Amino acid sequence: MSSGHRTLTVFLTVICLLVLTIAGLAADWPRWFWPALGAVALTGTVAAARAGAYRGGRIPPETTLEPDLPIPPPPRQEHRVTNVSLPSAVPDYDFLFSATVRWIPEDCESPHFDPCGLAVHAVLLRAREFAARQSPRSPAMAQHQLNGVLSVMEPDASGRVLAMAKDVGLALSDSDRERLSKLSNVRKDEDVWEHERNYERNKRMYLSDDVLKDPGSAVVWWLARNDEQVEGTVERIGLLARLSAAANNSEVAPPFRDLLYAPEPEPEYEPEPEPVPEEAVVPPEEQFADLTADWLKLGRRDPETILLISRMAEAMEGSGKKQEADALRRFFGFPEDPPPYADGQPPDEEGPFADAG
Repeated sequence: MSSGHRTLTVFLTVICLLVLTIAGLAADWPRWFWPALGAVALTGTVAAARAGAYRGGRIPPETTLEPDLPIPPPPRQEHRVTNVSLPSAVPDYDFLFSATVRWIPEDCESPHFDPCGLAVHAVLLRAREFAARQSPRSPAMAQHQLNGVLSVMEPDASGRVLAMAKDVGLALSDSDRERLSKLSNVRKDEDVWEHERNYERNKRMYLSDDVLKDPGSAVVWWLARNDEQVEGTVERIGLLARLSAAANNSEVAPPFRDLLYAPEPEPEYEPEPEPVPEEAVVPPEEQFADLTADWLKLGRRDPETILLISRMAEAMEGSGKKQEADALRRFFGFPEDPPPYADGQPPDEEGPFADAG
């Protein structure tokens, strides 16, 4: 008899005795009835215990009981797939998928199916559904997310295997990655160019619609930027009026036409140079001759000067340059024929120009 059955029998006996005791006290049973009631209760308890022992049976002493052991799970199997093309969210840019597929057969009684094929097919369907929603510009992030999606055992469509994947890889080919990098750079350049164009457009609108809307707006704008140059602003009213008219393709307003051109400043008085008498003008040849004579520290008509020029002319004639010799004599105002010396004799050879010969 088990301990649980024994406890239940005692509990029911106690309950019955309590019920009979309450009933006897309420009905004022005679005293001889209480011992009889106790004997009946004890007899019933013993009979109930024996009946439970008979129903439960006894375990033969030679019988050995084995502990209840957990049922071992069926063995897992796995298969590696590599470089499977999966479409991305952008046409013509496919992911390259790799993973280790693991599975547990659910239908172990039927041998007429390939659990490896079913598991790989189930994993590829799950990976394809996920990859089709991902942008190819961030394959690393998509790889980590797909690894989490495929890390849970799920049944295939037929319900015959549970499949999952680990060591998931998701990447792009080198050519596609290079194309996406170039497109990214082009988009960035276009964004910069678009911002610069918008900035220039806004600046033109600001100048044409606000600053140069009319001459008064242009003057106020200039004065706001140069609030310490009031006089300079007044001097530029005509120029600002012209700018405003040019920006609006119109003529200058009549009130500002008198300010278009500033009056020219009067020239300062300069005394006129006194005219030089004609007789005082010295020809260039004479100036050169005077300079040569001054450099030699001799007068133009000194015998040494005449001797020097004559010898130069004779040397030129001796080399076949008679015309040049005559031009030299005329340049210094000498006649073409050598003039006679003042004393009829050439100067002393030991003179200051003796070494010139």
